Amino acid sequence: MQSTRVIHLAAGDVSLVLAVLSSGLPVVLHWGARIIATDDDLLTFALAEQRPGIGGISDLPYRPSLLPEHGRGWFGRPGLSAHRAGRGWAPSFHVDTISIDDTELQGSVIQAGAGSIRVLARDEQEAISLMLEIDLTAAGLLRLRSGVRNEAREVAPLEVEDLMLALPVPTRATEVLDFSGRWAHERIAQRHRVVRGTHSRPSRRGRTGLDATTVMIAGTPGFSADTGEVWMFHVGFSGDHEHALERGDGTLAFRGGELLLPGEIRLTPGAEYVGPWVYGSHGEGWDAASARFHTFLRGVSRSSRRDRPVTLNVWEAVYFDQDAATLHDLAERGAALGVERFVLDDGWFRGRGDDRAGLGDWEPDPVAWPDGLRPLADRVRDLGMEFGLWVEPEMINEDSELARTHPDWILRAGDELPARYRFQQVLDLTRPEAFTHILDTLDGLIDDIGVSYLKWDHNRDLVSAGHPATGAPAVHAQTLALYRLLDELRARHPDLEIESCASGGGRVDLGILERSDRIHPSDSHDPVDRFDILRNTGLLVPPEMMGSHVASPVSSVTGRTSDLHFRCAVAFLGHFGIEWDIRALSDAERTELAAWIARFRRLRPLIQTGRTVGSGEDDPSAPSMRGVVADDGSEALYTVVTPRTTADTLARIRLLGVDPTRRYRLTVNAPESLGPPWQVPDWLRAPDLDEAGSAPVLSGALLSTAGLEFPTFHPDRAVVVHLRAVDTL
Repeated sequence: MQSTRVIHLAAGDVSLVLAVLSSGLPVVLHWGARIIATDDDLLTFALAEQRPGIGGISDLPYRPSLLPEHGRGWFGRPGLSAHRAGRGWAPSFHVDTISIDDTELQGSVIQAGAGSIRVLARDEQEAISLMLEIDLTAAGLLRLRSGVRNEAREVAPLEVEDLMLALPVPTRATEVLDFSGRWAHERIAQRHRVVRGTHSRPSRRGRTGLDATTVMIAGTPGFSADTGEVWMFHVGFSGDHEHALERGDGTLAFRGGELLLPGEIRLTPGAEYVGPWVYGSHGEGWDAASARFHTFLRGVSRSSRRDRPVTLNVWEAVYFDQDAATLHDLAERGAALGVERFVLDDGWFRGRGDDRAGLGDWEPDPVAWPDGLRPLADRVRDLGMEFGLWVEPEMINEDSELARTHPDWILRAGDELPARYRFQQVLDLTRPEAFTHILDTLDGLIDDIGVSYLKWDHNRDLVSAGHPATGAPAVHAQTLALYRLLDELRARHPDLEIESCASGGGRVDLGILERSDRIHPSDSHDPVDRFDILRNTGLLVPPEMMGSHVASPVSSVTGRTSDLHFRCAVAFLGHFGIEWDIRALSDAERTELAAWIARFRRLRPLIQTGRTVGSGEDDPSAPSMRGVVADDGSEALYTVVTPRTTADTLARIRLLGVDPTRRYRLTVNAPESLGPPWQVPDWLRAPDLDEAGSAPVLSGALLSTAGLEFPTFHPDRAVVVHLRAVDTL
């Protein structure tokens, strides 16, 4: 290796500059706004970063690489923690080869566009090899992963305890925004100062977690949706994992990867462990950073292939009380409203009268469905809708035929079963027989019934989840088995769509989203809470991949009552649907709901392809806004929600993202009255969000910079604003 190598990748408005100094692991010299520099500039810049030391190992503060090494003088958390029976725990790696897009580098400086860098390194003395992959996508999204291999021959296994990548950001990022939550109220924002030490958000639940942060954002002081420089970070893994931000001596870095249980990764000679992808996105404001994630997901998800069908899920209509006549009636009423997908939720399978029994016995209950589900599915299709089905394949009730027949298929760390949660245990998908049984059962259901959509649930955290035969921890292997199961099922059924649900939003990460078509953001459809859940989840997930349903007037979770307009307006910017007993609709409600469905069907091309924009998360006394803007700036949709408590009666909302050089026709869909003294003027109101009537025309500069006034004194109200470009200034 040459003593200094520099790689500059640039895509969109993002640059990544890496340096390999004296054959050490790659160091990030710059990740952020795009730069223009000559080869000489970059080489001089890299050499200025070198620190002299004794024998090539500096006695000055060590500049951490993408995988910081204790053996080189890093006193923070090392990137790799591993040992062989207590030895070899301080490896020091030297780079063997570097390639871009499978071509080995030649020369001291390489400048390129989007691309994939692969670094191979090793510690000869400890017989450990290391792989690093660094991708910069065409949209400017950065992703990294690493792997280690045991190169020893006849010694103790290499015990890997930790493999955490470090993605440096400038220390001018002095604020951090992350998220917490609980069941039915996921992704609650919390903002605070960056302090010395480590701010860690681990999740040890065996799934992403209802309280998981999902993303972590660092930024310059006061950063918001469209202002300030931000760096957004995400670990794309559905099992145990960690997001962290570590501030050290002149350093600041995201740290992330899989959290490993004791003894979970024991590498025998020649074996390797590859960690999950971790992602980074830079932008001016979090909307720009978020857009890179959305572009990535839209490129890999099947949901981008077709319009998102308006969905009716019958859970809150019937719960476990299922019979053919009722479900046929609901299907006919749904089709009349304009529904395009009908989903039969929990309660359809053998012995499932409540949540205490039946999980694992995936065949129609002979009492509720004496003729099976095919007649209902056929009727749904005759009505012009797709048929969907709820399943929870990773779980098992102790009261089930499968559990009685195969008790050894239940994960456990010892002789006793783990504590129950929701009366269920976890099925061991790492066991080949159990994996094949579930795969073939689901495959048969899809073929026999004609299922086009699975709502795939996961309703408990993994506790004492060990392999039954040995008790060894199984969360890592269980997560990878789930991925294989989904991959194989989708390979067998290329048109099958899958929703990831986990007690609501308990499994939202890029590992699962690369294998599913949408997520269930929360079990709460209360629009007051749901608005923030959708907005904050939407930092990672584009709107068309978030199930967004209109439920009953009284929330089944919070008990709060909301009018139909508010519920529809909040649900509109997502994958729109219904979760409500529509048999109880009045004539007026039926007419209004059908109008919202028709409106969504007309405008969904914009919703599922546009750039999302949003307002600040930390001012509960100001109106909140979510929006979607066409990539070419020709059209935009916004939902504006009034605050719960404020001293103001009016506030200005900037309609972000529009082209300041264009003029837009503006129409508003609002409740009949927001109460005196503010009402939507007749000349502004357009219930169908079209261009009819004398709707005003305003410049994009006014709309995005000065904004429009909205009422704030009446809580829990929403208006939907539609902009369509009509000419250029």
